[in-house]
Amino acid sequence: MRLILISLLTLAVAAPPAAAAEIEAEQVRLAIERASGYLKRQQHDNGAWDDIAGFPGAVTALATLSLLNAGTPPNDPAIQKAINYLRKQKPSKTYATALQTMVFCAAEPKANLLGIQTNAKWLQEKQKRDGPMRGAWAYPESDGDNSNSQFALLALHEAERVGVNVNQRTWQLAHDYWQGSQNPDGSWGYKPGLPGTGSMTSAGIAAMIITNDRLNKSDATVNGDSVQCCGQQDSETEVARALAWMGRNFSVHANPGAHGQGWLLYYLYGIERVGRLTNQRFIGEHDWYREGAALLVGTQDKLSGFFPGAGHVEDLPHVGTSLALLFLAKGRRPVLAAKLKHEPLDDWNHHRSDLANLTSFVETRWQRDLTWQVIDTEAARAADLLEAPVLFLSGQLPPEFSDEQIRRMREYVNGGGFIFAESCCDDAGFDAGFRALMQRMFPEPEYKLHLLDESHPAYSAEERVDPAFLKDPRFKGLYGVDIGCRTSVIYSPGNLSCLWELARPGRNRKFSPEIQARIDGAMALGINVMAYATNREVKYKLDISRLPESDQPNDPFERVKLYVAMIKHDGAWNSAPWALHNLLQVVSRETGVRVSTDERELVLSDPRVFGYQLLFLHGRNAFRLGEPERKQLRTYVERGGVVFGDAICGSEEFAKSFRREMQAVFGADAWGEVPGTHPMFTSELGGFDVRSVGRRDPRRSVSGGGGDGDGPLKSTVRQVAPELEGARLGERYGVIFSRYDLSCALEKHESLECPGYTREDAARIGLNIVLYALQQER
Repeated sequence: MRLILISLLTLAVAAPPAAAAEIEAEQVRLAIERASGYLKRQQHDNGAWDDIAGFPGAVTALATLSLLNAGTPPNDPAIQKAINYLRKQKPSKTYATALQTMVFCAAEPKANLLGIQTNAKWLQEKQKRDGPMRGAWAYPESDGDNSNSQFALLALHEAERVGVNVNQRTWQLAHDYWQGSQNPDGSWGYKPGLPGTGSMTSAGIAAMIITNDRLNKSDATVNGDSVQCCGQQDSETEVARALAWMGRNFSVHANPGAHGQGWLLYYLYGIERVGRLTNQRFIGEHDWYREGAALLVGTQDKLSGFFPGAGHVEDLPHVGTSLALLFLAKGRRPVLAAKLKHEPLDDWNHHRSDLANLTSFVETRWQRDLTWQVIDTEAARAADLLEAPVLFLSGQLPPEFSDEQIRRMREYVNGGGFIFAESCCDDAGFDAGFRALMQRMFPEPEYKLHLLDESHPAYSAEERVDPAFLKDPRFKGLYGVDIGCRTSVIYSPGNLSCLWELARPGRNRKFSPEIQARIDGAMALGINVMAYATNREVKYKLDISRLPESDQPNDPFERVKLYVAMIKHDGAWNSAPWALHNLLQVVSRETGVRVSTDERELVLSDPRVFGYQLLFLHGRNAFRLGEPERKQLRTYVERGGVVFGDAICGSEEFAKSFRREMQAVFGADAWGEVPGTHPMFTSELGGFDVRSVGRRDPRRSVSGGGGDGDGPLKSTVRQVAPELEGARLGERYGVIFSRYDLSCALEKHESLECPGYTREDAARIGLNIVLYALQQER
């Protein structure tokens, strides 16, 4: 049937050359699944994997850590067997002890707290305290090296994150060692003085970030009950120099500086850590995750699922596969938000740990590994911006953006993105500049920055904010810009990032009750906005939808396009202005039918409606048709036209009005549910089988429990049979209506408050309805 539609509605024209194929999310998912399956099949009954002689438990811990990061839950039998085995291993080697510690921290840290404490104590005792390698770690036999040293630091880092105290002197010695062993060109070698390699430079970057975080003074400080924001920042030149070296020497095909292909997978595991800890999507000009994932997917043994290594212990398939799996799984962690790098100067990053601390807080509440990124608006395209569901904009001075940057950010919002901004230093300059920025970005009179009422979900989507915080004059409220189905920009004129900066996870720092209450209030607001902006549905890297491509300019085949008219009425008829545009892009992509996304807006009494096969009638408020409109609607449908209706955001007011008007036109007997067996729910018409779809059902839970109440706003996605209603004329439907939202999902602005279908299933349902309409005789 698709071929018939294409022949009817298109001309045979040469297709443009296909763009170079990129790595697809499904390819990565399958690679992770195959590798996980391989490792599980190789596990012995006692929970272990084949270990390397002299390193008991090291390979077992590495394989277990990779499975945990790949999504195998801690209660999985394979993980439980492995943990029981690892608990019996006593600390004796740095690699094994460090990996075992990371496993215990990743899986049930409370249950494994004693083991984590024991291992952390052992690792601190084994740190070199004197001599030329002072601050490093060794096997522990030998004088020490940067590989053992990095694993010890990674383990202590994770131990502290779950609440284990690590001596400040340990961090200081490690920091001094790594700082002193960096080569003049910015790299690190296996030992001080040796030529730099990619794997050891990655280790050095991670070590400097971890130790700087522990030792450098915070960008926000507390003195009694007073908070000082936007403080003097300590330099981190070692990391900048190392990143510059990595950018100049980057490759995913070889470990830079190493001989031949040595330690390639070990190096890629280090690259993942660099990208994640520096929050950079690009290293130099390289999209490190996409390039590395493409290489690994191409080299995996598709039958067994293992990854072949490149010399040394990587030749052991359990080791090579575990390292590759760690790169693929940890590197694709969902991006919660991206901090916008903007002019002037470095005004965008006054509190360098703000978003990191908020992301860690969200991770603990949502029980999901997340990350965040830095995006440079000067170079980023709208599609690059969409890698993050939220763009965080902060500053003290008026932010400076070119017209082209503003156009990209507007395109980002139109594509489903969300902007969260704050004046980080309580400065009037940023406030005035941001308000001016919003006027440039959204010149339409309906898109104005306005104060949000405290009933808005941004105040309570995840948890209730202490009323005392909201009444504090330093808070100043939240402002928003409503775009279509939701508020797509939220702005705080009062400082939030300064308080996020102080909320460092895993630390036992104590503040006065007043300061802690302010920190708690800022964190609650932060997670509320993130929950509202993302619906708690953050996606893995590569799973992010791209912006729809616009029509080709000066299209010579205007006569053979599919046109759909949007019907105007008095019930907020254009509350989701991008819904129809995006649906038609889906139709074009899935069927090859040429579509026009030009705005064609008509009232039902306009005689031009007879020139369209399909009319789109959606809204958010109650409405009423006049008698001329009802009469012409009847004639239009009798002549073979189809009306596609949708209640934006699941609006009950609009649904009641729509049913009333359709029954007034066609009679109550003609109206009813579309049977679940109808072809428009199957692939029979050339679309998708949508007999089971995801539907979001929002409700507030009782604080501390389930049911309806005053707790967090939950939006559970359930698999259900789709529900459509319609007016039937003879054997066909002339009107098809969804009381559950399709429009907000199509617009990619679905909200926690909207009962409706997921983005993917809304597009499939909409496509099937369009295909049904196109096959009706006129």
